[in-house]
Amino acid sequence: RFIHRLNGLFLTGIDVGTTIQDMVLMRMETPYVVTVPESLGGPGNSAVATSFGIFQGIRACLKEVFGNPLPQGRTVAVQGIGAVGDELVKYLLNAGAVVTVADIDQQKVDTLASEYRVNIVPPEKIHTLDVDVYSPCAMGAVLNEHTIPELGCKIVCGSANNQLATEQDGDRLAQRGILYAPDYIVSAGGVISGLDSLQPGGFNRQRAMDTVSHIYRTMGNVIAISKEQGIPTYRAADVLAEQRIATVRQVKSLAT
Repeated sequence: RFIHRLNGLFLTGIDVGTTIQDMVLMRMETPYVVTVPESLGGPGNSAVATSFGIFQGIRACLKEVFGNPLPQGRTVAVQGIGAVGDELVKYLLNAGAVVTVADIDQQKVDTLASEYRVNIVPPEKIHTLDVDVYSPCAMGAVLNEHTIPELGCKIVCGSANNQLATEQDGDRLAQRGILYAPDYIVSAGGVISGLDSLQPGGFNRQRAMDTVSHIYRTMGNVIAISKEQGIPTYRAADVLAEQRIATVRQVKSLAT
């Protein structure tokens, strides 16, 4: 009801701690809830789009570090086998990557391992592995002064929110030569998918996923800004976001 009083200035959707059924109940009070089932004109499970966006971010980072965006033969450590992590593993395996997983819920790990060819390590070891990509897909603040010195990866790209415990940790990653994909850049797939439901005619899955695939290009732009301005990628992402906001404001001012 509070969201409804904002009259569209704020939209919400599913995230950690909520379910699709919660979104259905909220939709009864306001139309400004975007991640609802397809039967209600929404995208349904937003984890599919979110994980696809992470996959595109990984591809962009692989292109920068190795000169080739193809995940085939690359090693990836996925931390957290929730809705997004589970879907991401499938994208990676289908693309030929070698995947190692960890989760505090051993049943999730066992279920995944019974269906797919993945390696398993204890949760406290996953970030230390000597891999091409470390993909944190659980809780935030996993990149901090204690874990960063232990990282064995060349790239960090995952869906966990607020992965950097502090801004200084973004600097620490850069100093170590580790390419960091800012979480709000590569995790945008779910939001993009949800916003597609506001298009005339309602949600179109192919159109939504096509838009999500542009995260590859967006991450490439972040990397380019980082190199051009000599700043870490977490700062470059903010620069790009501020540029987009300024552009929208300019367009709106011209329209009025």
